[in-house]
Amino acid sequence: MAALHMNISCLIFLQVLLLLLSLFAQTNAQGLKVGFYDNTCPKAEGIVKKSVLDAIKKDRTIGAPLLRMFFHDCFVRGCEGSVLLELKNKKDEKNAPPNLSLRGFEIIDNVKAAVEKECPDVVSCSDVLALVARDAVVALNGPSWGVETGRRDGRVTNINEARANLPSPFDNITSLIAQFRSKGLDKKDLVVLSGGHTVGNGHCPLITNRLYNFTGKGDSDPNLDTEYAANLRGRCKPTDTTTALEMDPGSFRTFDKSYFKLVSQRRGFFQSDAALLDNQETKSYVLKQTKSYGSTFFKDFGVSMVKMGRIGVLTGRAGEVRKKCRMVN
Repeated sequence: MAALHMNISCLIFLQVLLLLLSLFAQTNAQGLKVGFYDNTCPKAEGIVKKSVLDAIKKDRTIGAPLLRMFFHDCFVRGCEGSVLLELKNKKDEKNAPPNLSLRGFEIIDNVKAAVEKECPDVVSCSDVLALVARDAVVALNGPSWGVETGRRDGRVTNINEARANLPSPFDNITSLIAQFRSKGLDKKDLVVLSGGHTVGNGHCPLITNRLYNFTGKGDSDPNLDTEYAANLRGRCKPTDTTTALEMDPGSFRTFDKSYFKLVSQRRGFFQSDAALLDNQETKSYVLKQTKSYGSTFFKDFGVSMVKMGRIGVLTGRAGEVRKKCRMVN
């Protein structure tokens, strides 16, 4: 009987121990929380918000690139600010083809400088990116969400990693699902985060293939609405490498749910947008957001942004808190 009691006690002890270790592992892996700087730099989030609002008042088109920058950071090495680093040999993430159209780095520099003035060596560049992304969406009339902070900055940037890890606007649904899954994101996150294309521009070279030579026979993408395709051909000639077009015509400076209506009408700008109709789960979500009532996009976007913001984070003593975002300390 004593042995039985001892075995039961040992079993309970092991179960409790495993639970505690599991909880510790989750906390240790993430180390993030909303309000991480409440004690060490209580004005940080306010400073970031004011800086972003001021920047977008001067140039409303900068909001979308600031949101996109956070996405591009998180998908390469995790959300640790590597997209901001610059190398003398130009072999950094910034110079990878998918990142050449990124802009707004000077705004990140200004925000970081303002935060450093208030609280030197406290707030990481990777957290600045996360906060800026949220505040840019809010400034464009989009949703707000509680941003988890506590990230630390990485010390490595590699052009080839950006080439290998960033989803392409030419990707099909199978590739997109696989890439998002590799980052711990599911199909819902894929379609929700694609909704970020409700703001910003796309460039002609990224759709020329859809318009002029989709299968190598001088044809256009059959999944592209013919009227919309004709309109795009009128603005994007085959050799055009510079023209920028609104991804969400009519409201590309406003964060709203109109992107999903366009996709449902086969007017998604990129192949990757059109691909959302090729999977039952992502298609169902797209169609749901087009309804007059019942759209969950704003709420879902905040949830997926928080989830994305946990990818590959450095916390605790890992990494560093950069003084300037373009270089390691």
